[in-house]
Amino acid sequence: MMLTAYDPFAATNAAFRALDQLTGRTGTARQLSGMPMDAYRVGDKFVAHFDLPGVDPGSIDLSVEGTTLTVSAERSVPQLENAEWAVAERPYGAYTRQLVLGRSLDTDRLEASYHDGVLTVSIPVAEKARARKITVTRADVPAAVESRTIEGESGSAQGGTKAVES
Repeated sequence: MMLTAYDPFAATNAAFRALDQLTGRTGTARQLSGMPMDAYRVGDKFVAHFDLPGVDPGSIDLSVEGTTLTVSAERSVPQLENAEWAVAERPYGAYTRQLVLGRSLDTDRLEASYHDGVLTVSIPVAEKARARKITVTRADVPAAVESRTIEGESGSAQGGTKAVES
């Protein structure tokens, strides 16, 4: 399974970090990354968690085009009357993150939930990409006399197979 994360602000963040180093600034007000992510595979599912604290769940949008998953959300600036801001470090506005998913995932069965500021996306591995057993028979002996089963994982990094006599 292949996962490629795309951060549209990566170059901008790098430029701001370099500027902050030159000027001695270390504040977080300049950081534009608003959607940190963890991703992993467990069993026959690929799971990604996106940190989106303070985001209205109604502003979250997920879409899949081909093998690209796009996650968008918006954190609104609080509308406070007569407030004089002393510090404004929390990022607000629209956030987008794109992931290029492996073709072995069944994006038609994608599930998403939002709880305690964390968006969880779960995508099952496609049936055709799951491990399966294949029976091999000898061409010169009837199938009822001798056969063996080969077990393997489709798309595994190891690429190994295991022969078992039956």
